[in-house]
Amino acid sequence: MAWKTLDDMDLAGKVALVRVDINVPVEDGRVTDATRIERIVPTVKDILAKGGKPVLLAHFGRPKGEVVPEMSLKVTLPALEAAFGRGVIFAEDCIGLPAKQAVAALSEGDILLLENTRFHAGEEKNDPAMAAALAALGDVYVNDAFSAAHRAHASTEGIARLLPSCAGRNMAAELKALEGALSNPTRPVAAVVGGAKVSTKLDLLGNLVSKVDFLVIGGGMANTFLAAQGINVGKSLCEHDMTGTARDIMDKAKAAGCEIILPTDVVCAREFKAGAQNETVPADSCPADAMILDAGPATVKRIEEVFGQCKTLIWNGPLGAFEIDPFDMATNAAAKKAADLTKAGSLVSVAGGGDTVAALNGAGAAEDFSYISTAGGAFLEWMEGKTLPGVAALEG
Repeated sequence: MAWKTLDDMDLAGKVALVRVDINVPVEDGRVTDATRIERIVPTVKDILAKGGKPVLLAHFGRPKGEVVPEMSLKVTLPALEAAFGRGVIFAEDCIGLPAKQAVAALSEGDILLLENTRFHAGEEKNDPAMAAALAALGDVYVNDAFSAAHRAHASTEGIARLLPSCAGRNMAAELKALEGALSNPTRPVAAVVGGAKVSTKLDLLGNLVSKVDFLVIGGGMANTFLAAQGINVGKSLCEHDMTGTARDIMDKAKAAGCEIILPTDVVCAREFKAGAQNETVPADSCPADAMILDAGPATVKRIEEVFGQCKTLIWNGPLGAFEIDPFDMATNAAAKKAADLTKAGSLVSVAGGGDTVAALNGAGAAEDFSYISTAGGAFLEWMEGKTLPGVAALEG
């Protein structure tokens, strides 16, 4: 890929406009999970080390072009200062006089955070005037927000056309990991795709069957594929109107030489709650009054065998109802196997998506994966084979 990194940029004495994703969860005026903030620390510290002045651009929530005080980025200041180990200056707007004055007053070693870019309607419209107003504040543009790269906004795409641009450390690591996993992987490659609905991951499944050697399908999606084979799934979550599409995907996989792994045994229960009485049965023997809530041990064993054969693994979505015990068994066991193989150096494992990160954290496996993406939509669109505007702009 033809994008530059911080190593390619002369930053001495220059103002670096850094697009970051610090759209973090907040409760009672406090940041409850600083993962995304921690991810931007290497970029900011490297800019400071090269003599640059980092000015952070970010969105927070969905204010829809209006100033919404509860969605001010000011709430992130304590978490940012804790992560950077120094004070962070705040400007009450991201463009106009407050932003200009704050940038002009910067000394070497200062970090500036500008107010929520989405307080302006021009941000999400990718308005050229908004992009120009942002670009006027700095000398260099650094995009370190892969998770916002699927949006063609003024602060992710428009501005990159107006200034010398590069990828930040987080963005570069994400692009390298994903390119290595899907664009130019070491084979064999396996993908795990879980979640509730086939309909939300059609593009993803269609792209993956032509790129991977094994496709493990889990969660509610697997029920739709079982139903497509004429199997009665009882009261399970299932998109019966998507069975034709599931059959098309299976046909496409067969033609491409991709083996689809579906549950051969399942864990069923009559109620969806923690500790519910359950039974493990063959996949074609779910009782009419029960629902499938997890893959069974024989299925997990097969998945583990597949992981053992592979060199690269991409993971998006859980294998069962991982939020409630004991229906997290398949997800936990498969995640631990992937983590062990990665730790042993025989597997490159890349995972992403909100539920995925939560599931792998719950399994205690996340820290041993090669790369965990904090991006949701951008990670999915990359896996679907789509061009991400924020990335394409860096290649320009």
